[in-house]
Amino acid sequence: MKKTSISQSMFDAKLVKPALRGAFAKLSPRVQWRNPVMFIVYVGSILTTLLWLHALGFEGDGGMPPAFVLAVSVWLWFTVLFANFAEALAEGRSKAQAAALRGLRKDTWAKKLNEPFHGAGFLPEQAPNLRRGDVVLVETGDVIPLDGEVIEGVASVDESAITGESAPVVRESGGDFSAVTGGTRVLSDWLVVRISVNPGESFLDRMIGMVEAAKRQKTPNEIALTILLVALTLVFLVVTATLLPFSQFSVSAAGAGTVVSLTALVALLVCLIPTTIGGLLSAVGVAGMSRMMQANVIATSGRAVEAAGDVDVLLLDKTGTITHGNRQASAFLTAPGVSQARLAHAAVLASLADETPEGRSIVELARRGGVEDKGVEGAVFVPFTAQTRMSGANLPPAPNSLDAEAIVLRKGAVDAVRRHVEALGGTVPGALLQAADQVSRRGSTPLAVAEGARVLGIVELKDIVKTGIKERFTELRRMGIKTVMITGDNKLTAAAIAAEAGVDDFLAEATPEDKLALIRRYQAEGRLVAMTGDGTNDAPALAQADVAVAMGSGTQAAKEAANMVDLDSNPTKLLEVVETGKALLMTRGSLTTFSIANDVAKYFAIIPAIFVSTYPQLGALNLMRLASPSSAILSAVIFNALVIVFLIPLALKGVRYRPVGAAALLRRNLAIYGLGGLIVPFIGIKLIDWLLVAAGLV
Repeated sequence: MKKTSISQSMFDAKLVKPALRGAFAKLSPRVQWRNPVMFIVYVGSILTTLLWLHALGFEGDGGMPPAFVLAVSVWLWFTVLFANFAEALAEGRSKAQAAALRGLRKDTWAKKLNEPFHGAGFLPEQAPNLRRGDVVLVETGDVIPLDGEVIEGVASVDESAITGESAPVVRESGGDFSAVTGGTRVLSDWLVVRISVNPGESFLDRMIGMVEAAKRQKTPNEIALTILLVALTLVFLVVTATLLPFSQFSVSAAGAGTVVSLTALVALLVCLIPTTIGGLLSAVGVAGMSRMMQANVIATSGRAVEAAGDVDVLLLDKTGTITHGNRQASAFLTAPGVSQARLAHAAVLASLADETPEGRSIVELARRGGVEDKGVEGAVFVPFTAQTRMSGANLPPAPNSLDAEAIVLRKGAVDAVRRHVEALGGTVPGALLQAADQVSRRGSTPLAVAEGARVLGIVELKDIVKTGIKERFTELRRMGIKTVMITGDNKLTAAAIAAEAGVDDFLAEATPEDKLALIRRYQAEGRLVAMTGDGTNDAPALAQADVAVAMGSGTQAAKEAANMVDLDSNPTKLLEVVETGKALLMTRGSLTTFSIANDVAKYFAIIPAIFVSTYPQLGALNLMRLASPSSAILSAVIFNALVIVFLIPLALKGVRYRPVGAAALLRRNLAIYGLGGLIVPFIGIKLIDWLLVAAGLV
């Protein structure tokens, strides 16, 4: 699924035509009732239509000719239709994205293996007949039938259909890169995959469901804004309703003038209530989710997108986000009296069960030094876990040895190995601790290697901070967002990387429990927390975070715990997610400011027009020098409808986010959309009035 430009696809004919049909379909009262502001316009359109029909057989509505009443009624209907069109267009873009995703879903044949799968044959089976727990063989050229976990094999997989990235990725058993997605294709080698979902529950199916969010739930901020708009609408409704008896009393008392018409009162009400933001509010929310999709991020709800805009704490993994993530073993630092070959051989054996890139790099470094990576017969390997932060091997006693105990090899974080050695009655030489500190101060990561109760030496892992990441963190700081780096490294290494990257704080030697506790601590302070993750051990923290972005290449547990999924599997995407969320909030705020501000101009256009016959002094308020009362009313109604059309691109594309402080954003918002909302209607209404007069329509 390739990324496309929003501006290029906004008014594509494939989207506009269904949106036009949808605009008329949404004229149903059951649909209009969901938007209280536009429902008032809807009722006003029906009322003026009835007044026009009544005016055809009588003298008109309060002296207004039938043609004028019809013109007002038509433009009120246009106001409703334009608002419906904006919402339908935003929904149509999401549906188009869902249709593109649905096109990726294929009913393929799979090679279902019988348990136990080792050495067993397979039977052809259609993908829809597979169930959770089934085991399939996927070979070169095959399409992976459903989501699953690799339990054997290593293969290159083309995930461009999902992520849009042409570069293949490696999927293998164990670790955080064992998850495969249905619909992707194996390019080389083979995989044995255990299916983790039933048909209809795959990642692609859930993506389609997420994108098809036409009936999305309103977010808390949107609900609060809706309540405010309803309150303003009720105030203007009460005020407008009192103008009719006031006009009747005034005409009776003055003995001059005409009573204000119902058509004029409806026009006044529609122009004074916040129809602009009322008509575009739903479109802004739907478009926010669509813009996330344009960034190749699937949001489970509008609530998640909005929460991203309110985030004030970002938790970022060091590896892959702040650094390039390809920490490689660069040197073996031996303890006194230990040879380089002995340390390298022990490090290799202790790393054979370590499926992390760091563990593989240790094996590769030793191989380049002439050390073979063969195992030992009878060895029991201990895999690396986030809890122990060590891997290793328990070797049988050497032949002809007087010692009958197994040889225990461990490799891992220095503090973890230190506790292991001390538990066996040993100690870590001071020279090695000093060497580990020096490695940490260089920004590298030290790993200790122990044989029994003796530490043989240190393995140095190097990583590089990404170019430009420090500037991004500076921008986030100006936005008022605190950045916290999370790493399993020791405190010295974490401090060195944190200082180089420019983050505000860091959590070193982090376990899954530590991440969860940190998130809860920030939330207890009233902060909104965002984080990324890809492993099963990240799932608890992802579930706790307010905004949780799981990597598309991550495990199924991580995806289910998160409320967003990044198809590109780019950990730095969290920064883009936050900016998109803030752009959504800014767009909603900007349109609200503009909508309320432009009511002022319409006030100066309509109020003098409907009361000038009774109170000629109100002519002084006709600042725009509009040609006539009927022209003033009609011009205001037409502008009120057309401004929704002109603002649809802004609602769908969003206000560009700038990483500046809240005070600066407020000043800019008031200057552009507040002042603009006051000036533009004066110009627009006057221009429409001039066109109506020039065309002889009033």
